[in-house]
Amino acid sequence: MPRRRAARLVAAVAGAILLAAGCSGQGGGGGEAGADGELTVALQFPPRAAYAFDADDGARLQSLGVAETLTTVDDAVQPAPGLATSWEQTADPRTWRFVLRHGVTFHDGSPLTPDAVVTALRYIAGVTAPPRSIRGIGFTIAADGADAVRITTAAPDPVVPLRMSSGNLGILAPAAYTGGQPDVVRTGTGPYVLNTVNGTDSAVLVRNDGYWGPKAGAARVTVRYVTDPQSRALALQSGDVQFAEGLPNASLDQLRSAGVDVAEYPAARTIELLLNQSAAPFSDLRVRQAVTKAIDRPVLAAQVLGGAAAPAADLFGAAVPWGGTAPPPGADVDGAKALLAEAGYGPDRPLQVRLWTFPNRPEMPVLAGAIQSMLGRAGIGVEVTVGDYSAQEPDVLAGRFDMFLNSRSYLSDYPDATSTLTSDYTCAGSYNIDHYCSAAYDALTARLPTVTDTAERQRLFAEAARVLTADAVGVMVVHPLNTAGSRGASGFVADPLGVRPVLPPLSRTDT
Repeated sequence: MPRRRAARLVAAVAGAILLAAGCSGQGGGGGEAGADGELTVALQFPPRAAYAFDADDGARLQSLGVAETLTTVDDAVQPAPGLATSWEQTADPRTWRFVLRHGVTFHDGSPLTPDAVVTALRYIAGVTAPPRSIRGIGFTIAADGADAVRITTAAPDPVVPLRMSSGNLGILAPAAYTGGQPDVVRTGTGPYVLNTVNGTDSAVLVRNDGYWGPKAGAARVTVRYVTDPQSRALALQSGDVQFAEGLPNASLDQLRSAGVDVAEYPAARTIELLLNQSAAPFSDLRVRQAVTKAIDRPVLAAQVLGGAAAPAADLFGAAVPWGGTAPPPGADVDGAKALLAEAGYGPDRPLQVRLWTFPNRPEMPVLAGAIQSMLGRAGIGVEVTVGDYSAQEPDVLAGRFDMFLNSRSYLSDYPDATSTLTSDYTCAGSYNIDHYCSAAYDALTARLPTVTDTAERQRLFAEAARVLTADAVGVMVVHPLNTAGSRGASGFVADPLGVRPVLPPLSRTDT
């Protein structure tokens, strides 16, 4: 997808959500829904652990429109008001003051207060594995007067307001925190009330008519968690559901023919061919460059994956404003062979390597087979192994592999790229599978903790991506596209960042 088209999509998201929700918010009466106010939807990812925030289920509650955070993000990927209306860094650069929104009540009727926010965030900060958005930053929080809270970190942190947009930092009513895992039923603040939970199978939402913002578009929503993509497509085509996400690419034309409104939009994810630089042959830049030249990324995206992905020019794609601006070149087999010859490989000394991947995402084995064929044309013999990721991870982290095809979100737990750029590519990075180490790159990313200007941070993100491309730190293969479809419902707004509620803008149109 061209960057300008993606930028327009991202820029339209915030305003379109408010418009769709506001236009569809007339009528309805809490849990007493008429037939014209009911929706059934099929979502692909069920809660991992009964909607536990420390198991990343907070993001699911956020997408349902049940739980809300202090901030959200705008079209420029900057923090925007949520349950907090404003924030400022205090005289102590380690501390931020967040002013809370007036007139907000939890679903159980209790008011949003500074003490309620403190209770919620102290809980999530104190779990064994806190969310990535606040892990390791020395996070503390305290009430500050009748309408504000103060958040302090161990060192000055310019992106605290952006961190607060993480779905895993949702604020629940004080009554939810009685020991053990918080009770998420009827304790949020969002446009929908989580009314009934049926394990990982389904849930029922009802409209929160006391919501502080635009009302949800449907008075009642039945959420079905359907893990099989073809089953989601069939449910949408048959009319069993009015909205579904994560549709299989092979079914899109058929769904469109059946009257389904299908949306395809960027995702903040990259499929990357990781190359182990800790040992030969990929310790040699020429060999890494040869692999890059041999792989035809436009063909992989358009033909092998049938248009379900965009070819990757660099680590970042069209989901973010700082993503790559030009498509990558096609294969240059002769150029790849010439580089291999410079490195000492050819017919008399053929290069043989192993490529590992996993089947959890069905596109991975398909891509691995296509990459094997493309590298073979350049004279590189590839042995492909598709296995369990958890069994492979210790070896890839320890450098006991050649090539590893991985799928990775580059925004982690909140929409800032610093975490991925440091954990995956710095010399001491905890997830540096490539075993890449560059003093110049480390110096570049070391500037990020002190850069407060959002535009400058994004410029540094883009510069870091260019360094990784120049150093052939793996091959950024494709950026998968998200898909969603509506039939009998309207109001869906694509959110490439995955931080805005999906369900509240939707309303029923076929009754």
